[in-house]
Amino acid sequence: MTDAALNAARAAVVRDHMASENEHAFDRTLATFAHPRYELIATGEVFDGEDAVRRYYAETRTAFPDQRNRLLALHVAEDSVIVEFVLEGTHRGPLRGFPPTGRAFATQLSAIFMFEPGSARIVCERVYFDAGLILRQLGLASDPRSTRGRIETALTHPVTVARALLGRLRTR
Repeated sequence: MTDAALNAARAAVVRDHMASENEHAFDRTLATFAHPRYELIATGEVFDGEDAVRRYYAETRTAFPDQRNRLLALHVAEDSVIVEFVLEGTHRGPLRGFPPTGRAFATQLSAIFMFEPGSARIVCERVYFDAGLILRQLGLASDPRSTRGRIETALTHPVTVARALLGRLRTR
């Protein structure tokens, strides 16, 4: 396969991968992988292997049954495809112990789809996003610059806040 043909095949695989996620056609999504693996950089989570990836799909689509992505840009690199997209969903099911808020989120993400050398099969999807932004949109966290966010920080991290206040008092 020529480099141009391989690049086109990889771009097509990523587009199909993302479309099948939107359709919740996860058997088709899994077929785009040589080895299923997601790395969520913002949370430090890794879902490695088919069973772990299926649990990831079940957990996220239970919490966000309308979860969908909208591709903004796609760039083919040497052994990867880099995408920018908007991820959207509505919190309608439990999410890691949090009951559904009914609130929607929409945020821009970047992902690197890595491939086996010389192949159009994915070996890893590494996703970069702002987890705090999503939690704030869902009403599960507050902007740390807001009054509410400052109060929550003080309640959650009283020792850190006390040290900061003491430091300010000592400099006066």
